[in-house]
Amino acid sequence: MSGRVGDLSPKQTEALAQFREKIADVLDQLPNQTDHYLLRWLRARSFNVPKAEAMIRKGLLLSASKQDCLRTKVRDAELLRQECEKQSKKLGKYIESITIIYDCEGLGMKHLWKPAVEIYGEILTMFEENYPENLKKVLLIRAPKLFPIAYNLVKHFLREETRQKIAVLGSNWKEVLSNYVDADQLPAVYGGSMTDPDGNPLCKTMLRYGGVVPKSYYVRDSIKVKYDQFITISRGSSYQLDYEVLFPNCVLRWQFASEGSDIGFGLFLKTKGNETKKAEAMQEILATERYNSHLVPEDGSYTCEESGIYVVRFDNTYSVLHSKKVSFTVDVLLPEGHTGKQA
Repeated sequence: MSGRVGDLSPKQTEALAQFREKIADVLDQLPNQTDHYLLRWLRARSFNVPKAEAMIRKGLLLSASKQDCLRTKVRDAELLRQECEKQSKKLGKYIESITIIYDCEGLGMKHLWKPAVEIYGEILTMFEENYPENLKKVLLIRAPKLFPIAYNLVKHFLREETRQKIAVLGSNWKEVLSNYVDADQLPAVYGGSMTDPDGNPLCKTMLRYGGVVPKSYYVRDSIKVKYDQFITISRGSSYQLDYEVLFPNCVLRWQFASEGSDIGFGLFLKTKGNETKKAEAMQEILATERYNSHLVPEDGSYTCEESGIYVVRFDNTYSVLHSKKVSFTVDVLLPEGHTGKQA
């Protein structure tokens, strides 16, 4: 049984009745009191009444400030909910879920900046907890090679049921999209027949495309980054850390900031049989450069084409007077087909 109105098993029917009884005291505070709405919460919790009740009450107990934050961050979810209601009235049947097409062209390492990933996770968590079963299918098109790494960073915020709704389409994505969307409702650039009045296949009068964010919207300088490690590097010295990369195509990602003055940074690879820590005896991957990370935090990444011991090196050998305090985080992001952490 699907767990939807008109297709309930006896146990599901009983669970719905229990659920409605359990939340009777807060029912009028919900945006919708229909069986359709309550069943979404039950399906999202595998018809576990106590869990569904707990999640509804948790959402209602949010402080006013947190509710405002929630509404701001998942405004799209609210708009989609309203669109479902609009389509329900138009079509004369209950519409409760949507299919999303994500065009991943242009996805790059800049989108994997750690504070941004943390915000993605927060939004996904709030979406999962407060807008259950809104999603029917997510179709990802033009996903770059980097996508599996990006997905690995956020998939743990999603329930298994949600993960199963996500499909990464291959080179025949236009053909597949036609199985989900009528041609006259799909822009020509995506394989449909819909165009702007002037014939533009992008349908820019109907769709809002993304692009480069204007610098006036930048908030990076106002975000306090939480680093994993803090060190003081004496004058005339350096500090090195070894990171073992077990699989080819892992991504080594770093972020760091210094206090008071600049700091040198470089990346090296230890050659087989070479245990020395001298920079000149290792294979140089990224030449050591001095960064003004006391003014602007520095972040970057490198795709490790081969496995081995990669050495991150902070360099203060050029300073004869001052030691440097450095805060940093270094992560090894796993490639497609690998989950969890490296041993």
